[in-house]
Amino acid sequence: MEYKVTDIKKGIKLHTINTNKFKTNIIAVFLTMPISRETVTKNAVLSSVLRRGSKTMPTQEQISKELEEMYGASFDCGLDKTGDNHIIKFYLESINDNFLPQSDEKMLKTSIEKLLDIVCNPLVENNGFKKEYVEQEKENIKQIIEGKKDNRAKYAMTRCIEEMYKDKPFGLFKFGYVEDLNDINEENLYDYYKELINECKIDIFVSGEIGEDTNEYLLQNENIKSLNARTPNFNQSTLEEKEIKEPNIIHESMDVTQGKLIIGLDLNLKNDQEKYNALMYNSILGGTANSKLFQNVREKESLAYVASSSYLRYKSNIIINCGIEIKNYEKALNKIKEQLEDMKNGNFTDEDIDNSKKVIISTIKSIDDEQDTEITYFFGQELTGNETNLEEYIQKIEKVKREDIINIANNTNINTIYFLKD
Repeated sequence: MEYKVTDIKKGIKLHTINTNKFKTNIIAVFLTMPISRETVTKNAVLSSVLRRGSKTMPTQEQISKELEEMYGASFDCGLDKTGDNHIIKFYLESINDNFLPQSDEKMLKTSIEKLLDIVCNPLVENNGFKKEYVEQEKENIKQIIEGKKDNRAKYAMTRCIEEMYKDKPFGLFKFGYVEDLNDINEENLYDYYKELINECKIDIFVSGEIGEDTNEYLLQNENIKSLNARTPNFNQSTLEEKEIKEPNIIHESMDVTQGKLIIGLDLNLKNDQEKYNALMYNSILGGTANSKLFQNVREKESLAYVASSSYLRYKSNIIINCGIEIKNYEKALNKIKEQLEDMKNGNFTDEDIDNSKKVIISTIKSIDDEQDTEITYFFGQELTGNETNLEEYIQKIEKVKREDIINIANNTNINTIYFLKD
């Protein structure tokens, strides 16, 4: 596997991942911008409108027909919140040129052209997007926003993060807010799109068995030629000092049969190596089935149906997630706090450390087994400015020592305790 980054224009990068492990190529285009209350709902609607059709493929039916003629290529579009950035993502997966029945076909070139057409050459009517598409997608986004309570576990996690980052960009819901939908119409959304496409950070990924022609395909593409060079407007993820304060305790009532206890932790990290130390800390605390949370809160004490933790590396947070009997709130909370104290005191075994390293290293080794996972990995490096190949990643995990994990534990504080109950 060979990974290479090329500047197509200022603010527009081509990332090539040359690998012979797959029979398909994936082309991905990521539009990255700072997330804000003013734009978050527009981005949600915009991503849905763009996928509906372009000037040359004005309907989803037409897009599907074109993909079918490309030996069953597939297209998808999504929306992510990564750190303090909002990212609209477009993917097109197609068969590699080496496996085509006719050797003169250039499926990679066609795939790049089709995807860029959807991203950069949208369907426009009367100086705006197609009104029907905008209204339909506004209704779809409204249903997504209103439906966020349907999955109680995800809702509780979202609410905890909202409380941790109240009035800050990371606290925003990635699909926006119902009350902001009324202000969006086909004309102002198109005006916003024109501004975004010429100011945002653009990263184009091409993964597969590819040649030097890839660069030329991009440089000669008319949609790329039409884009301005720009100083990309995005938030590069950096270590931030967290204020130590009394935990914010939020109890919310809803029609639930199982309580959702979410605890948001702040990590004060001093350098990049401590990110890897934090990954180890999280793994021992609640990242695996052998973790302290799983074993002590769920298995031994039977205080939780679910007991785990996840590391939000872009914001230096750990989120503890427990599904509990509502009556067991105090017991579960105290037992979780006990695990946090155990970590500070080094009450975990060398076997815990070795097992966590094995799990994390196994996960790292599997990154290049999936094309989209590999793209996500390298894009994460682009957002942090931290270039680490997979071998270096493994080495950084292997060098983590017991005292490094204890140091992380002693620089970890509870920010928010959120409990969803009946």
